[in-house]
Amino acid sequence: MTRPFLTDELWKKLEPVLPPEQGGMGRRRRPNRPMVEAVLWKHWTGRPWRHLPAAFGPWISVYTRFVAWSERGVWRTVLEILKQEADPRCGPLEEAIIRD
Repeated sequence: MTRPFLTDELWKKLEPVLPPEQGGMGRRRRPNRPMVEAVLWKHWTGRPWRHLPAAFGPWISVYTRFVAWSERGVWRTVLEILKQEADPRCGPLEEAIIRD
């Protein structure tokens, strides 16, 4: 797996604002944490979705969940939490994580 972006402490703050991992019909979804890590990897590296490392799972699965969460306002909430926790020495967080 690639180097994680989220500390356990930060993940504990993000996890409650994300949709549940279980529920609905169909196949079981991948856990939320690797999906969040994958989206952060994509946006912080600037690489295309198709170049997502295999350790994150199929890029289309990550992209599909990213779009769904964006439409429901989940990424806006995640970004606000990340902004609160960001080290100001690292520069501003990119608003590009939000897909309006």
